[in-house]
Amino acid sequence: MEQFDFYAYIGRMKYILRWGLMRNTVPENIKEHSLDVAVIAHALAIIHNRLCGYEELSPDRACVYAVFHDASEIITGDLPTPVKYYNPVIKENYGAIEDVAKDKLLSMLPGDMADVYRPILFYENEDPAYYPIVKAADRLSAYIKCVEEVKAGNREFVKAMEATKASIDENELPEVRYFMDHYMEAYAKTLDEMN
Repeated sequence: MEQFDFYAYIGRMKYILRWGLMRNTVPENIKEHSLDVAVIAHALAIIHNRLCGYEELSPDRACVYAVFHDASEIITGDLPTPVKYYNPVIKENYGAIEDVAKDKLLSMLPGDMADVYRPILFYENEDPAYYPIVKAADRLSAYIKCVEEVKAGNREFVKAMEATKASIDENELPEVRYFMDHYMEAYAKTLDEMN
């Protein structure tokens, strides 16, 4: 009986640590990060539909795309943001490497299953309406990590928090502004301060 490695590889997301250049009080892996991004992307799609009155997006689809948005890093590792976006050549070449890694993951599935996962792993090209939502959720997740680290007294994350906040402030999606205005403050609270 033929065996396939795709799901075992996806399960290894827990071994890929984020924020590799920084001292973390609580290490974060891409499996944990992907769940955070999925929850936020789901929320942003709901806000997009219900509160902003835009064309309907499927919150479920946004969630699935977010779950797999960093799957290529199982093969490539997590390249730190300052390196990944250092210049356009590195960014473009790393994008090509990510595509090769996604194709490698797809090769670990039988053809009829790979056909289902190809549009998920390559959602930016296959379903581009969701890219701004998932990208914003990814950025919000990074900001939340920074807030939590700074709250824990880790000054290592102060500059990253400021830079990430600035990039969020530049985002013109009203659903991002709504999330920041109505949900972000709670991430800086202690458990006792929450309702």
